[in-house]
Amino acid sequence: MALISPMEQQAPSIFLDYWHYAMIVGASVMVVAAAAVYIIHNIRISAIGTYKGKYDYINTQEIKNYKRVFLCLGIAAMLVINLYGMGKLTQIGVWFFVRLFISIAGGTLVAYVAFLILEYYYPTILNRKLKKWRYTPRRGKSGNELRLLGEEEEDVHLEEGMRAEENVFSVDYDVWIDEKTGELQIEKYPGHLQALKCNSCGFYTMKVVREEIIRPATSDAPGELIKHYQCYYCKSVRATAFNISTRQGDDYKNLQRVAIKKNKNIDMVRLELHSSTGGKKFFEFQNIGQAQKFLDEYDSEKSA
Repeated sequence: MALISPMEQQAPSIFLDYWHYAMIVGASVMVVAAAAVYIIHNIRISAIGTYKGKYDYINTQEIKNYKRVFLCLGIAAMLVINLYGMGKLTQIGVWFFVRLFISIAGGTLVAYVAFLILEYYYPTILNRKLKKWRYTPRRGKSGNELRLLGEEEEDVHLEEGMRAEENVFSVDYDVWIDEKTGELQIEKYPGHLQALKCNSCGFYTMKVVREEIIRPATSDAPGELIKHYQCYYCKSVRATAFNISTRQGDDYKNLQRVAIKKNKNIDMVRLELHSSTGGKKFFEFQNIGQAQKFLDEYDSEKSA
């Protein structure tokens, strides 16, 4: 029987050489891919000619693209971990499979932590970005700077269906006007730019899951809309009552034009009304102007 020398027993495995080479190439490709996704994302934002277009693209694509970036980085981390001890590992044995398991766990951890950050923390940062593009002053076709109208002013320029959408806060419209030429730009935005802050877990993960009209609005009394929210992180729920305006389309044409500015630093105004019988109602509005208008109408109803 031929004897095997110690040198022959320790001869490096050709498979491991190719394996480590593949890990190096793969990790490099994943890092380049992550950088490419990030750069392309920002190039696309720069290439969009309108602020509204930038807003829409960032709102729908930024978190998705960043998740792709961190997925590539997670895979790169997994491949790099597979290079640990490559100079000492010469044969496929138990340590090879232990290292493989650790690399998969490490790569998954990197990707999962990044996912949690993008899902629960980053929306707050994203909201600030969206505000920047939403409220950056526009210029019209004539080159003049446009003015953003307040809530009372803009209603004159909106169709009745648009005003109805704003009344139930499902959609928000911004109206920009060139006061010299009369040019109008009407931009449509979701009623809540991002999920609301959950009072239970503190994350901005509270979203509307269902709406129901409890009492339709009439010419004599406002209606009532209930929005049901659920936190998709901790699963807590809440319901909020909204006042549905009694105003008709013609009512807005007779309003005096006043300048109620949209406050860029206010996401939502929340009112909590307590009755003498122990009842409690919640109302949420997008700015101080809407909240003040509701309080004026509510007080007049009570005093009548």
